[in-house]
Amino acid sequence: MYSQSRLGGSSPSIANSELNDYYDQLPPPHRLSSYSVASSTTSSTRNLADTYTDAPVRTRPFYGDRRGEFPDTPAIDEKPVARSSKRKWLTWGLVVFGLLAVAGIAAGVVVSQVHFGSSSSSNSNLAITGDPSQFTKDSRLKQSFYGIAYTPQDSIYPNCNIQLADVVTDMQLLSQLTSRIRLYGSDCNTTAMVLEAIQLTQVNMTVFIANYPDATDNGVAYDRQKTAIQSAIQAYGTDHIGGVTVGNEFILDYLDANAATDPNGSVGNQGAAILTPFIDDTKSMLQSLGVNLKVGNADAGSFFNDKVLADVDYGMANVHPWFANVSIDAAAGWTWDFFEGTDVALAQSLSNKPDMSIAETGWPTNSSDAGNESNGASTASEANLQKFIDTFVCQANANGTEYFFFEYFDEPWKTQQFGGVEGYWGLFYSNRTLKNLEIPDC
Repeated sequence: MYSQSRLGGSSPSIANSELNDYYDQLPPPHRLSSYSVASSTTSSTRNLADTYTDAPVRTRPFYGDRRGEFPDTPAIDEKPVARSSKRKWLTWGLVVFGLLAVAGIAAGVVVSQVHFGSSSSSNSNLAITGDPSQFTKDSRLKQSFYGIAYTPQDSIYPNCNIQLADVVTDMQLLSQLTSRIRLYGSDCNTTAMVLEAIQLTQVNMTVFIANYPDATDNGVAYDRQKTAIQSAIQAYGTDHIGGVTVGNEFILDYLDANAATDPNGSVGNQGAAILTPFIDDTKSMLQSLGVNLKVGNADAGSFFNDKVLADVDYGMANVHPWFANVSIDAAAGWTWDFFEGTDVALAQSLSNKPDMSIAETGWPTNSSDAGNESNGASTASEANLQKFIDTFVCQANANGTEYFFFEYFDEPWKTQQFGGVEGYWGLFYSNRTLKNLEIPDC
């Protein structure tokens, strides 16, 4: 554990009542389509979104043998031929093959096509040019982050337009920063796209895939994402999967929708009674596939329900010092204190003692309006993101704190829907250009 003195300042004392208000009355920057843009941001009036219903991710139950989807050199015709014509065909075959080889070298391109379900993307025939495993490394990037939170571009249902080429680029960049990423859901082909990109780039990457259920749709979103996850596992196996996270801030959302605040009160337990069957069903699905993967849950740091945590192998806690009105000088120490004192302590009090990690932590760099650029002592700027990186990342690595830095790149759709700092948490700008940051080497 790193001490407060090592973090450059002591963290403020946080009362339990303040922790319970930690995420109140704001749409967290990672809510994806689970937050209704038409609803109020106050907990008394906000409703769970009915838009996250998730289209079927695949038009076929599984890929099966996918080798035929990757054009290779033309196969030699193995049909029986007359002995007298064999040499002629061989000669012409070599000529044609040579011409194709020259053309290929001149173009410098090999095209790999992957066919995805057209119901989830406007482009069902996604082409990748060149060899995605051969890419130029950026000397400014260091593989220093334990993990990074990642949402592919244009993967928000129902406006699915995720492009494999973009995800390939993301894996090439992310692999230079970390060997782990976490996802939030499986709509818009997200799970399969990421695993496909890892396969094409051949990078060392473990992904925590996810199912983002909705408490209000009788399991429709859950079932569709379950099918997507099952299909992806059947197609790609589990070599690059670290676990399956079921639910993201499910209890927090359920409490907000029902004007409650106690995750272990009657309302919180009602939410748990909806969520835990999804968790148990995911375990059964994985068992039926004959795979051994951990199943977990992610929620706001002070809103874990005991019954939910008791049912999972791991928990992921969102811990954001900026939203807690903590100054940048105290942010790293506060983050560790909060996580250890709230989330790790809770997990250790349960009989199953689930592994705990920080699902999200980071610092915003900008705001869509001046009024939201500061949150108490917290000020959004690239300089402050640099300071948080400098005081948290290497120290957390040294102390064995598992975390997923929030987040990979800025997401303009959040700025459009929520405003304020919501779209400006990335290490990269939305165009995948690194911000004015120096990545530590640790």
